[in-house]
Amino acid sequence: MSTTIQDLGAMTPKPRKRFEVPYAWIALVLLVSAWQLACVVFEIGAYLLPAPTAIAKDLMENWRYFMPHIGMTAAEVLIGFLASIAVGLPVAILITFSRVLDRALYPLIVGSQVVPKVAIAPVMLAWFGFGMTPKVAIIITVAFFPVVINSVVGLRSATPQMIYLARSMGASTAQIFWRFRLPQALPSILAGVKMASVLAVIGAVVAEFVGADAGLGYVILSASSTFDVTRQFSAILLLSVLGLLFFWATEWIERRAIPWHVSARNAEH
Repeated sequence: MSTTIQDLGAMTPKPRKRFEVPYAWIALVLLVSAWQLACVVFEIGAYLLPAPTAIAKDLMENWRYFMPHIGMTAAEVLIGFLASIAVGLPVAILITFSRVLDRALYPLIVGSQVVPKVAIAPVMLAWFGFGMTPKVAIIITVAFFPVVINSVVGLRSATPQMIYLARSMGASTAQIFWRFRLPQALPSILAGVKMASVLAVIGAVVAEFVGADAGLGYVILSASSTFDVTRQFSAILLLSVLGLLFFWATEWIERRAIPWHVSARNAEH
C-alpha cells in the first residue's frame, strides 16, 4: 500500500496549543473581590464607593434604560473614529510627501494637542449646534492625532536604498507608495488606529458632558446631579467595555491586515 505525502501530513500529530495562564482575568477577579470585601468590612456607603454587586444589580435591573444611551455613544464613537482616520491618514500622506506642508502643518498639529479639549467643546457646540456633528468634531480633534503621528512615522520608515532601487527599476511615485511605503507603514498606521479607538471613547464622553440629552456621558452627568454614584459607576463600566470592544476590533483587523508582522504573530500566541 502506497502512502502519499498528503497522507503522511494528515497522520503527523499537530502540536498542542500551549495553555496560557489568564493573568489579566485573575488580577481582575482579585481586584473586584478586594473591592467587594472592602465595601463590606469597612461598611463604605454607596454614596462614596458602591460595591461591585450593587453596580451589577443596577446594570441588570435597568438595562432597558442603559441600552439607548449605549447605542448613542457607540454611534458617536464609531462615526468619529472612522472620521478621524479619514482625516488623519490623508494629512499624514500630505505631510510625508510635501516638505512645505510638513513645516507648515506638523508643528501646528503637535501644538494643537496642548489645548484642553474640554475648553474647545463649547466652541464646537456654538459652531455646529446640538446633534451629532459637534460630537463627531470633538472626537476627531481627540482621536486624529495618533493616526497622523504614527502614519507619518511609518510612511517615513522606508529606507532610501529601497526607494532608489524602486526608481531605478522604473517604478512611479504611486507605485512606490502602494507597493513599498504603505505596506511597510501599515504596522505604525494600525498602532495609531488602535490608540485612536480608545481616545475616541474619551472624546465622546467630553462631547456629551458639554451638550447632550443621551449617551453614557450624559448618564454620568445627570447621575452626578442626584449624587447617584452607583449609576455613575455603571456608566463608567459600560464605557470601559465599549472602549475595549473597539480596541479588540482594531486588533482583529490588524491581525488580518498584517499577519506577517511580529505584532500580529505575538498576539496569536
